[in-house]
Amino acid sequence: MRIKFWGVRGSIPCPGPETSRYGGNTACLEVQLDAIQRRIIIDAGSGIRELGYQLMAEHAGGKPIRSEIFLTHTHWDHIMGFPFFTPIYMPSSQFTIYGPVTYEEEPLKEVLSGQWTYRYFPVRHEDLSSNIEYIHLKEGEYDLGQGLHLKTTYLNHPLLCLGYRFEFAGKVFCTAFDTEPFSNLFAGDPSDPGYDPDIAARGEQAANEENARVENFFSGADLLIFDSQYTEQEYCHARMGWGHGPLEYAISAAGRNRVKRLALFHHDIQRTDAQLDELALRHCTSKNGMNIFFAREGMQIDL
Repeated sequence: MRIKFWGVRGSIPCPGPETSRYGGNTACLEVQLDAIQRRIIIDAGSGIRELGYQLMAEHAGGKPIRSEIFLTHTHWDHIMGFPFFTPIYMPSSQFTIYGPVTYEEEPLKEVLSGQWTYRYFPVRHEDLSSNIEYIHLKEGEYDLGQGLHLKTTYLNHPLLCLGYRFEFAGKVFCTAFDTEPFSNLFAGDPSDPGYDPDIAARGEQAANEENARVENFFSGADLLIFDSQYTEQEYCHARMGWGHGPLEYAISAAGRNRVKRLALFHHDIQRTDAQLDELALRHCTSKNGMNIFFAREGMQIDL
């Protein structure tokens, strides 16, 4: 497996001189499996635009473009680049798009096609020339053929969001974004007259079980891409419940689950290159054999 980062930011693109080294595009990953000649794309944030140009150059002369696109969820920053993904306008292109079922009455195709209305865009979804198939995913295990296996799990985000675990040729690649640690929703002040210690204890147990479920999902991964939008101080001060987690939690969770490489991902739009460099000096050291780093646009990792 060969993984390349085309977009590493969260929320909205933030191009400019202060974000040029790590990149300002929103989430998009490319996974190439040369042994079986398959290409997987994870999320269609603004980074997918440049990926589309590369695919067009690789397939100059009309050679068909085929790929599988896995969407973690359909928040705007993870799908906003799709209308600008040039290959979907080519008649010879073939895409299979996988994603979670957020609303049964509004399937994945309808959610994505909402971007192609004249209110927002000069082309309609019905006018796309490529052959596109939509497949709904839930939490579970899937055989994708040719020795490629996929496991999915639900993450902790305001919108239904999936983590992906790809297993191929003895290697494991996992994504766990957008997510934050599960917390006890029934914790409170014991001196409060309405405090119920039994309910608080059960809430704590439920949160621990959910965190253990997610950690077990990425246990032993050769590469884990984990949400780390905030620092612990930022998260605890005013970011809990927003669906993104602290980098310190990402590092500790990956470490206790024998992850070999940890890519810190979904950088905050206000985080400059200099600030990421400073955080990297403090946190990106090898710990117990685990390599820790902040993801950058253009970075490529071979497994």
